[in-house]
Amino acid sequence: MERTAAASTLLSARCCIVGGGPAGMMLGLLLARAGVDTIVLEKHNDFLRDFRGDTIHPSTLELMYELGLLDEFLKRPHNELAQIEGQIGNERVVIGDFSHLPTRCKFIALMPQWDFLDFLAERARRYPSFRLEMECEADDLLIENGRVVGVAARGPRGALDIRAALVIGADGRHSTVRAKARLESRDLGAPIDVLWMRVPKQPGDAIAPLGRIDTGRILVMLDRGDYWQSAFVIPKGGYDEVRRYGLEALRDEIARLSGLDRARFEALADWNDIKLLTVAVDRLDRWHRPGLLCIGDAAHAMSPIGGVGINLAIQDAVAAANLLVPVLRGGGSIDDAALARVQRRRELPTRIIQRMQVLIQDRVIRRVLASTAPIELPWALRMLRRWPVLRRLPARLVGIGFRPEHVETPELVPPSRAQG
Repeated sequence: MERTAAASTLLSARCCIVGGGPAGMMLGLLLARAGVDTIVLEKHNDFLRDFRGDTIHPSTLELMYELGLLDEFLKRPHNELAQIEGQIGNERVVIGDFSHLPTRCKFIALMPQWDFLDFLAERARRYPSFRLEMECEADDLLIENGRVVGVAARGPRGALDIRAALVIGADGRHSTVRAKARLESRDLGAPIDVLWMRVPKQPGDAIAPLGRIDTGRILVMLDRGDYWQSAFVIPKGGYDEVRRYGLEALRDEIARLSGLDRARFEALADWNDIKLLTVAVDRLDRWHRPGLLCIGDAAHAMSPIGGVGINLAIQDAVAAANLLVPVLRGGGSIDDAALARVQRRRELPTRIIQRMQVLIQDRVIRRVLASTAPIELPWALRMLRRWPVLRRLPARLVGIGFRPEHVETPELVPPSRAQG
């Protein structure tokens, strides 16, 4: 893209991160504390958007500890999930037990994503090398001689050209950066979509299993304190059919699955109270091109199964910081070999998790949604009930995952300046 200098405000940074989600904000914090001049672009004017992933897993909480932020972080309102419990038909079963994980926090923290992002932004702003441009949307890449040299964006000040030695695409599954970079993705398939909604919580509500599975139906409920954030799983492309049956039928179905009284579901007054999440599972063949690297959902969109998407994106950010801070601090351009090392580091755990998600989608969820006979407890879950020690395996897969990252970047800004 070409613009005249007179038409745009010119900014520069060593690294420009497009996207203020979990991957972008974590990477911005890590680079800033290491003294790398960093700009993060967030297209909205705040982080306050509902129905985003809210599960902060033990692996991410461990990173917060390594950054010296854990105690402060846990002062924010949150709920703690020490085990994963599900209801299959009429039977309840504990699927994962986090109490034996080799981490400081042996639980999942349930916190609205906007609180998590606000926390990271507040800590990052303490560093003079960090800038966060809100309401600033990237709409193109600046390319010279085949190399990405920055981002063309629009914000409150009008057109912006941000020149950077490295551009990071962390702008989610509908990434503008990866589209403009013409990075090709591989669609791994997702047979489901999800309807998200708020269900009022009342005093005396029993602690609900996280997931409920019955004949042809799957419901997930997350405790948000004063309401249940609920996810109703439907077959891919099935939203129009749900609407044809009508809102009353949907209220009845979710009330039956949840076991909560029917009256509260009148709070779902119209279809605007129900948000459709179109599920996609894909992965870029190549995460980078000269001057540019994609991480998080921009590199690999994840299924909501296990709630691991946020935490995998954060692992990408930590690995990118660990591998790129030395070259970003060294001056000069960033060679392709450095970017390729990030992909090599993170591609294997991404492939493993996506493969497991696709297997669960195809062999479990698809069959449940198509079922007409009463649901029975599968043999694998009967094993977890009989031998509780086996619950440690799914807890480790969800809570820590494969190849967990650790903060290796130094804090190079003097504490007095960092406190700002």
